[in-house]
Amino acid sequence: MIKATAIADDVRRFVLTSVPSIPYLEAMLLLRNEVGTGWDNRALAQRLYLNEKTAAGLLSDLQEAGILRAEGDAPALYFYAPESDSLRAIIDRLATAYSTHLVEITHLIHSTSARKAQQFADAFKWRKDS
Repeated sequence: MIKATAIADDVRRFVLTSVPSIPYLEAMLLLRNEVGTGWDNRALAQRLYLNEKTAAGLLSDLQEAGILRAEGDAPALYFYAPESDSLRAIIDRLATAYSTHLVEITHLIHSTSARKAQQFADAFKWRKDS
């Protein structure tokens, strides 16, 4: 018997391909929930209990992904502004899924991170035939 998943396939695919970490997800959803509010690295760092350098990286990554827009000079303020309706829709669906399936989505993100870490480690393994 095949176990039905509670997370829609498109949301699962988005998480696996586009959400590299829990802090990334939390930052994205925080800004989504605070539409119209500008965030800088200091405010995000305080809200998510991160250091400012990590928060700045998250904001930059989310901007590059087309999820946020930046305004002003350093320190820029970032606003939730997905570049397409389809991106906005999948993030909305992810937010809904995360509110009811937090553990499953967290496991998805961690499984991707663990797989990438293992692939990186495997690249440095000594091979008998080398």
